[in-house]
Amino acid sequence: MAYARWKHILIESQRHALKAVDEWNCSSGNYSDFLTHMHKAWHYLLHAEFHMAKIDYHYKDAQTGQHKLIDGEAKAWHLEWCLKQRYTNSADPVRLNAELFVALRNKVEHRYEHNLKIVTGGKAQALVMNCEQEMVDHFGPAFSLADRLRFPIALQTLTAEGQAQLQEAAKKLPKKPRDLVAKFEASIESDVLDDMKYDYRVRLVPIVGKRNDADLAVNFVNLDELTDDEHAVMTKAGRTGTVITKVKHVETMNREKLRASDVAKRVEAELPFHFSLYGEHTEMWRRLNIRPAKDAPDPCITDARYCIYDEPVSTYLYTDAWVKKIIKEIGTVEKYRKFFGKDPRMKKVTTLPKQAEPAHDHRPIGKTA
Repeated sequence: MAYARWKHILIESQRHALKAVDEWNCSSGNYSDFLTHMHKAWHYLLHAEFHMAKIDYHYKDAQTGQHKLIDGEAKAWHLEWCLKQRYTNSADPVRLNAELFVALRNKVEHRYEHNLKIVTGGKAQALVMNCEQEMVDHFGPAFSLADRLRFPIALQTLTAEGQAQLQEAAKKLPKKPRDLVAKFEASIESDVLDDMKYDYRVRLVPIVGKRNDADLAVNFVNLDELTDDEHAVMTKAGRTGTVITKVKHVETMNREKLRASDVAKRVEAELPFHFSLYGEHTEMWRRLNIRPAKDAPDPCITDARYCIYDEPVSTYLYTDAWVKKIIKEIGTVEKYRKFFGKDPRMKKVTTLPKQAEPAHDHRPIGKTA
């Protein structure tokens, strides 16, 4: 069947996207092949868009104005240039996500592929989903890949033991490839780094209760369609990537944990102004939402990075990370003023009065008055 040129290019993009996902999901798949196929999928997709819009996406000689040729064919724009033309905002999370994987494709070393795959998992998910969204937005739902992709069965991401293995493997990623990602993200604003179009992270919550025929193994929740209460619960749940194995509360062991009064003392010791337990500390845990209020129905719903609930003694305990978090948030007068909307109570500087030097006694030794 004869298709328009743009459709032939688009079909090639789809083929590479599916191959990339197969490489990612296959237990023996190759990370470099995933990068290569997604690179081509995006490249062909943007070429299809330009072709359909009658945009000339080929390089021209600056002097002659003629197309540059390779083996007799006009040289098409490379992916980085295509991304810049499609997404003119250099801070666009979709563009930044794709540019990161262009850099990874050019630099990745085969011996580090497994570790790098673990570290960039959320970003790879975003890369594929962005490609799918771009395809549907420009060419319609008929070109969606959703009916050809399935949720993979992956023990490592669904058990606590598997999660521990992933975290250990991520720690072993050598400095060189780790620095590549770190340097790329160094100049990116935090709100862009947290954007799901740049790094798509999910929390899996088992579905319990009676199912119906319309249920799927995986249901996606659109935050914009939730009530305010539902949105608050889901947003809090999404702040950490904890693996859920069964319904249970977070840890309650108090080893190496701090009482609130200890937190206040340690923070104040580091600051040039006062930090009170029932004033600043209480307001901070409320506003940063690290633990529920005293009368909450479930006291165990905390941000375990900073706080846990000790059930045997019915109290909240805090971590060293919480102390560091507080100091980072309000550690200067300017930060304190911005956070609390008021000036801090500065500590008084106390110095001993300078003592007068004793008058010299010029009388000979042994002489008394």
